[in-house]
Amino acid sequence: MASPEFSFLASSVQQTVDEQRAAGRALRQTLKRSELGVFEPAPPRPDPVDILAAQAQTRVPELVPLRYERMLASPFAFLRGAAAVMMADIAAAPVTGLNVQACGDMHVSNFGVFASAERNLVFAINDFDETHPGPWEWDVKRLAASAVVAGRYLGSAGGGDTEHNRVLCQEAVRALVDAYARYLNTYSDLGYLDLWYVSITEEELLQKLPDSAEIYTQRMLAKARERNHLQVLDRMTDLVDDRHHIVESPPLVVRAETLGDRPAVEAAIRSLLDSYGASLSEDRRFLLSRYRLIDVARQVVGVGSVGTRCWVAYLEGKDASDPIFLQIKEAQPSVLAPYAEATCDFRLPDSHQGRRVVIGQRLIQGSPDIFLGWGKLGDVHYYVRQLRDMKGGFKLEPGKFKPVNLPAYCALCGWALALAHAKSGNAAMLTGYIGKGEALADALVAFAEAYADQTERDYDALVAAARQGRIPAAWEP
Repeated sequence: MASPEFSFLASSVQQTVDEQRAAGRALRQTLKRSELGVFEPAPPRPDPVDILAAQAQTRVPELVPLRYERMLASPFAFLRGAAAVMMADIAAAPVTGLNVQACGDMHVSNFGVFASAERNLVFAINDFDETHPGPWEWDVKRLAASAVVAGRYLGSAGGGDTEHNRVLCQEAVRALVDAYARYLNTYSDLGYLDLWYVSITEEELLQKLPDSAEIYTQRMLAKARERNHLQVLDRMTDLVDDRHHIVESPPLVVRAETLGDRPAVEAAIRSLLDSYGASLSEDRRFLLSRYRLIDVARQVVGVGSVGTRCWVAYLEGKDASDPIFLQIKEAQPSVLAPYAEATCDFRLPDSHQGRRVVIGQRLIQGSPDIFLGWGKLGDVHYYVRQLRDMKGGFKLEPGKFKPVNLPAYCALCGWALALAHAKSGNAAMLTGYIGKGEALADALVAFAEAYADQTERDYDALVAAARQGRIPAAWEP
């Protein structure tokens, strides 16, 4: 992959697809696929609690306990919040040298549906806070590990047979690897422009999932279609003195006046939005200029993101029936950044972390959100997007998601990851390296099971730290 910052047009000499596949196959001589199944963090292994505590130093202090509490919910919740821990574990492992625009926080809950530019629902990766150029192996390993951790969580909560659950988790990993390999192969034959416009449609989503998941999926899609700015207006605001105000729900949603000087907070957000406006194209900047800022509140989102600064800005156009809700989210350096330079021969510009997130999303997803952009307030970097605009996802929670549907769902995740990597990397070389057999799947099953065991040990260490008062989190078994 070549950075657009380094050159505008490719070299006049380019390998054929067959030659690129052959070059990929040749990489097996330097890194056997079986080696990707080895999990051996470089000694001495850092204490995972210390890594999380170091991240807490740059976060809003009063929200740090909430981050720990969310991670303490289960080993799967821990994995979702511990991207920095996993990167420290796998960064030293050998890689092929095939780089992509990596998601950086790849796990099975990091996928969902959103509206395309034509307002149709498509399925894709939906969180890009950690995106950064890096080895394709990092994303695939984290996704495979998350499939096993999620599968164990769903299985243990249901009280099922342990051996049956182990087989189901292995099937989930094999399903995602098979889909990843098959679709990479398909995409390697497409022209770059054709590939750029590819998406996973709502119809394709329904076709790939088993009948047992259809009712649940249809409900999720229906909820996503209902999520628009008017629905957010109804759910997040109250009418006070003929004016809508964001409703507080501490500590998840806290209004500007509760945080202190409301005029100062609003002035800061206006300044940030002015900075953000410069990142938009002229037409979208004009459209947004027709709206006025009505209210602001701080918001808590996700698991790993808890504690970073995040705001909701409520704007109105002609009247209250014409609202826009923008989510203004802090962008800190990617957890991949300390390791990527040693493995990549290129870097996208990341002096502005919000720009890094936006450019990464556009490369991976196509970014249909017309208001996606970045801004800055003081030394803090942000990216901005619409809040809940036709967004939805699968809740991998006991009682909501049937474990038997996990392999089919993981196949969808593998498909979406293949599309992301094909758009930003060399699909033909990846296809050549992976091949058509079970070598990669066998390796990733071994890796995923080993890393799931490590995640459970790390989760236990966080539980112990909470009980001992080492971290600021209330913990009740």
